[in-house]
Amino acid sequence: MGKDMVDICVTLDFDDAWLAEVAAVSPEVHVHKHLAASADDLPPDLLARTDVLYTGTALPTRAQAPRLRWVQLDTSGCDHVVGTDLWASGTPLTTIGGVSPRPLAEYVLMMILAHAHHLPETIRLQQDARWPDFPHRWNRLMPRMLPGATVGVVGYGRIGREIGRLAAAFGMNVVGLRRGGPRAGERYGEEAAGDPAALVGPEGLYDLLAASDYVVLTVPYTDGTRDLLDAAAFAKMKHGAMLINAARGGVVDETALLDALRSGQVGRAALDVFAEEPLPPSHPLWKEPNVLVTPHIAGFAPGYHEQVKALFTENVRRFLAGSPLVNLVDRKAGY
Repeated sequence: MGKDMVDICVTLDFDDAWLAEVAAVSPEVHVHKHLAASADDLPPDLLARTDVLYTGTALPTRAQAPRLRWVQLDTSGCDHVVGTDLWASGTPLTTIGGVSPRPLAEYVLMMILAHAHHLPETIRLQQDARWPDFPHRWNRLMPRMLPGATVGVVGYGRIGREIGRLAAAFGMNVVGLRRGGPRAGERYGEEAAGDPAALVGPEGLYDLLAASDYVVLTVPYTDGTRDLLDAAAFAKMKHGAMLINAARGGVVDETALLDALRSGQVGRAALDVFAEEPLPPSHPLWKEPNVLVTPHIAGFAPGYHEQVKALFTENVRRFLAGSPLVNLVDRKAGY
């Protein structure tokens, strides 16, 4: 890089100490912060001299940022970049994938346990101040067995592995679907001691659905995963199984899901993501009796600022050294 300064623009509201630690990577680095939801919110002169951009949604065109050489996205996915000028430009993109596997996996296990122990029904009983008779409690509130039950994880990457580790600790069988193996530079975080999953490829989706008591979605949203769970897929699921979607809303055909819930083919669904967000108040999923809706919170990570700072500073060092970046997006794969 020689003695040329590298101008980094950060569009998120990180504090001065966070920015200072990024700048301390090298005297060649100059860090600017300007809060922005879109590229049009950034001063044109700032964009024009930006070499590196840390952002979530401010996605400039090549004309706006002619010097741009790398974009660090503040998201684990990149589906919101597909189809933009930035995507077409070929400018390297990296994600913060690997920051939230543990809390997201805990979210999934929380939903499995809530289902197994009938938590939604017991909450309704409390709201009605109703103590059911013994036959009701014995026949309807008896816990479902987790040991021996099967969790099928569609998208067995960093998050899926952590889900598998936690599920195995409860005595559950784990089947993971993954296209290919880990990619170079992909950050996994803490490595589990052994991998409990039986792995299948995309061709094994229907077999996984048929075998699983709990189907968990953690796939990236791409052309290949759009409406991955459609009417045909729901028909292949084990009757009465539970669906947990912590991926992206577009991975599920929501109309087909509603039909499958109302027929009993899908017994219950826990949904953190939706095709339209925020989920409109009039959407039928809000009031569907066997659905638990959460407002896209499964991936919230305690210690997020420190984790993304560690990832970004590592990537800044790699960028300055001309080394491969961590979590580099593969545009052919779409994530």
